[in-house]
Amino acid sequence: MKPVLYGAFLLTLVPMQATVLHHLSLGGVRPDLVLVSVCLIGFLRGELQGFLSGLLLGFAQDLLSAGDLWLNLVAKSGVGLLSGLVGHQVAHVTTGVVLAGLFIISCCSGLLFLLLTQTGDWAGAALAVRSVLLPQAVFDALVGAGAYWALEERVRNRWALAE
Repeated sequence: MKPVLYGAFLLTLVPMQATVLHHLSLGGVRPDLVLVSVCLIGFLRGELQGFLSGLLLGFAQDLLSAGDLWLNLVAKSGVGLLSGLVGHQVAHVTTGVVLAGLFIISCCSGLLFLLLTQTGDWAGAALAVRSVLLPQAVFDALVGAGAYWALEERVRNRWALAE
């Protein structure tokens, strides 16, 4: 039953990102729930599950969006792998670690997308960094840290049982 719920969550996340969050934006900025989810899965479940969920969600985003093909697939799977590696290397993952990690990962992901879709207008790119990329990275980090804080007790109990 758990894998079915997990799969259903992952498959409904991308359409929810495209439809519901469009109406819940703050100042025209909305969090990237796919990025946040992939990071949290990587932090909590490890590199393999972070990579695989990033692969699945990135592919779904590429299929449902009008952007560059394969860009989300590669970026989100890399984010899942990276967050899984960070989650294993940090001795004690806290809400602050998740907050900082998600902010950095979101900034790097946004810069990657910006550089790969850049048309040569560097003044416009600088404006996009200040007006969209940084607020979205803060929003992603706050949403992810809030979700981790809500799940932290369950995660701590699971780790205590595993030891």
